[in-house]
Amino acid sequence: MAVKKLKRGVALVGAGMTSFGTFPGLNTRDLFVQAFQEMRASVDKGFDPKDIEALVIGNYSSTMFEGQNFMGPYVADAVGLTPIPASRVECACASSGLALRQAIMTIGSGLADVVLVGGLEKESDLPIARVTDVLATASDSVYENPAGFTFPGLYALLATAYMHRYGATPETFMKIAIKNHENGVLNPKAQFGARIADIMASKQKSAAKRGKPVPQWDSELDFLKDDQANPAIAWPMRLFDCSPVSDGAVALLLVAEEIASSFTDKPLHIIGYGQGSDVPTYERESLTSIKAARVAAEQAYATAGVKPQDIKVCEVHDCFTIAELIAIEDLGFFKPGEGHKAIAEGLTSRLGPRPINSSGGLKSKGHPVGATGAGQVVEVFKQMRGEAGPRQVPGDLNLGLTHNLGGSGMAAIVHIFERRQ
Repeated sequence: MAVKKLKRGVALVGAGMTSFGTFPGLNTRDLFVQAFQEMRASVDKGFDPKDIEALVIGNYSSTMFEGQNFMGPYVADAVGLTPIPASRVECACASSGLALRQAIMTIGSGLADVVLVGGLEKESDLPIARVTDVLATASDSVYENPAGFTFPGLYALLATAYMHRYGATPETFMKIAIKNHENGVLNPKAQFGARIADIMASKQKSAAKRGKPVPQWDSELDFLKDDQANPAIAWPMRLFDCSPVSDGAVALLLVAEEIASSFTDKPLHIIGYGQGSDVPTYERESLTSIKAARVAAEQAYATAGVKPQDIKVCEVHDCFTIAELIAIEDLGFFKPGEGHKAIAEGLTSRLGPRPINSSGGLKSKGHPVGATGAGQVVEVFKQMRGEAGPRQVPGDLNLGLTHNLGGSGMAAIVHIFERRQ
């Protein structure tokens, strides 16, 4: 596939997001207003919102979650941006990754100089069974759903295939969860700001308070192996292998490269971009890799002119822990079958040589599906500008990457960011 580059460069100059969690009484427009305000505050030199020429939002299913379709103009109105063009794009969990891509193409083609990107989702107002039904509409309704596959089941399929082929164990996935909770506790925006050890202690304290037998665990792994504390959802995926039901919103400000210095002295240049698609799980030649992600990554590296080993900070789509394991191989950070060994050695920890998901990832930070891709960009923005606080990854973070999946991996979008100062 021939790789084509944009006619002009695009820069990220502002990024803001709400906390991820559950917010009764608020709708997606309320949340987006919060994200937009934080984004405005992040633009070092300030700007006039009237300079925004277009809005592209990523949203998976406000239609079913909130009973509200036609979100683009409503969101534009909420932040006072009418009558500019306002569009909503949908790509399952990669919806705001796609919104970012569309905004990049809009600026790169010369149609606009300043574009606002949004990502938003409000899931928590529905009962959990109904949330499961809504999310399942991103899997195959002809074959997968009638066979009983929900997303935990689909990713469990990938996990068992990986274990069979490469010798990984359920403990591999547990170590990913432990790592991401360690990172999430340092992120004030994270839905789960607690280490696995903290959750263990909380459960023991609760049992003692209620006069019940206090469970005893020798370690975090011991806790995660407990069928009562961490029940199987779809083996080998247990409760703590799954990202939560979440609400949240994100706002990103993109501008033409040549005017970026008018907004900030610390822009991030978006130098790599790729998107791929794949067949449903039952048609794939392999279940231990996601072709769409490999294709998107190859495109992104080619347009950026960099290699996997050049990336310094990376956010990957860990909707389930197995997804992170597969991602670090699909992105070329580790050879096929070597990712689980790298995890066991701690190479992907925040202070390791290949830090992955310093934000806590979807697993700990949260996963409001339409906001997730843009939320990854906020973390890279903060890390590369040295603004991540106690979770700051050390070193010269001149190149960052985001990896955003849709559904069971039938869609993938990868972006690469460069800091030039």
